[in-house]
Amino acid sequence: MTSSEPPATSERMSDLEAMMWSLEADPVLSSTFANLTFFDQAPDPERLRRRMWRASRTVPRLRRRVVDGFGPTHPTWEEDPDFDLDRHLRWVQLPAGATEADARAIAVDLAGSPFDRDRPLWEFTVIEGLPDGGAAMVQKMHHTITDGEGGIRMSVEFIDLARDAPEPPAVDDGPPPPPSRPPWAGAVDAVSALPRRSADAARRLVGSATDLARDPLQAASVLAALPAETAATTRSLVRQLGVVDGHRSPLWSERSLDRQLEIFDVPLADVKSAAGHLGGSINDLFVAAAAGGAGAYHRRRGVGVAELRMSMPVSTRADRSPGGNAFTPTRVLVPLDADPSERFRAVHERLAVTKTERSMGLTASLAGLVNLLPQPVLVRIARQQVMTVDFATSNVRAAPFDLYIAGALMTGNYPLGPIAGTAWNLTTMSYRGVLNVGLHADRAAVDAPDLLRQDIEASFAELLALRGA
Repeated sequence: MTSSEPPATSERMSDLEAMMWSLEADPVLSSTFANLTFFDQAPDPERLRRRMWRASRTVPRLRRRVVDGFGPTHPTWEEDPDFDLDRHLRWVQLPAGATEADARAIAVDLAGSPFDRDRPLWEFTVIEGLPDGGAAMVQKMHHTITDGEGGIRMSVEFIDLARDAPEPPAVDDGPPPPPSRPPWAGAVDAVSALPRRSADAARRLVGSATDLARDPLQAASVLAALPAETAATTRSLVRQLGVVDGHRSPLWSERSLDRQLEIFDVPLADVKSAAGHLGGSINDLFVAAAAGGAGAYHRRRGVGVAELRMSMPVSTRADRSPGGNAFTPTRVLVPLDADPSERFRAVHERLAVTKTERSMGLTASLAGLVNLLPQPVLVRIARQQVMTVDFATSNVRAAPFDLYIAGALMTGNYPLGPIAGTAWNLTTMSYRGVLNVGLHADRAAVDAPDLLRQDIEASFAELLALRGA
């Protein structure tokens, strides 16, 4: 197949994915995420190549590029006619004396570099030369390919349960099957299905939620006239879309593309025990620790603030497919109480409300409407909305047992969650009975990410100590 031939297969982006793709026009809003995985030894290069080639056959988006849609139609995933695995799988050799900090710095640089938009949107970089024969790998992927949970399921294609595990059966290495209909047919269908009034509806949706949030008397009047079910949904939309104030932190006001990664570990069994003792979940304790660290960081600087606004994805994945995105972005004000027990209680109550928001079920529909706005307008609205958020969190579950990649034991797996216009992202991935926590910070907002990491670690310790209280 040559580059002049039409794509053999195509897949239309979902509304949420198309919105994330459009927002890439502003680098600050990039939704790229990555993991920094540490190993006891370097993965075998040829074995890794074979597994990743196989993965690119079984997970189509690993060998598909994004092709922008015609007019208002969504972009599509189409086969890269010049797919070259070596553009996506790379090796770096560190000099003698290199440390974990060098691997973290490389991971930040790689995660912050934009993808070639004409190629599949993923890169794996093996870093050799760490102490005691260790190695690392930066697994970088654009959020339009999949979300965190989907990425974990996708990794099954190249992860083993033993160092010398047999390789899986080979897959067909021939060309993909021909399309069932002409590649342009989807664009015609999409255009014919677009109501002319949808763009106006998108503008009214965002504007009306904002107006209701600004004017409590108008909101009360509107809600009183609605049926109970509709009123409840409208309240939910106002809470999620009608945020008109800025971020709450007076310290974390600047934004840039300068990043830093801090990592640490927390015993999972201790977190489970403490969360159960306090009457909540692991995620409740994780968020309470993040909020506690944020509060301590402000108090350290002599700044008093009662609440910060946090963004958090809530998974809506109902199947076991590895690709695509199935999550709803939410925002919630979290308390910064110095008392860890009171802070945990308040976080538990607020997250319980957020996860049952009626507006969550409308995310796909809302994204579809908002996508009809001109890209500059969409980017401006998104910028305004993310500037209402102080920090982001995410909690991803991995395996409780040893995992291997190309013969190398994974000893830790630290996420670099997308900052996307906030001050920092705290994401945890549970592995082998440990929460591997990655603090990915914007250095223009947080001038001392290492101190913030220390404060969050201390906040975890306070919460875990409540087990025996």
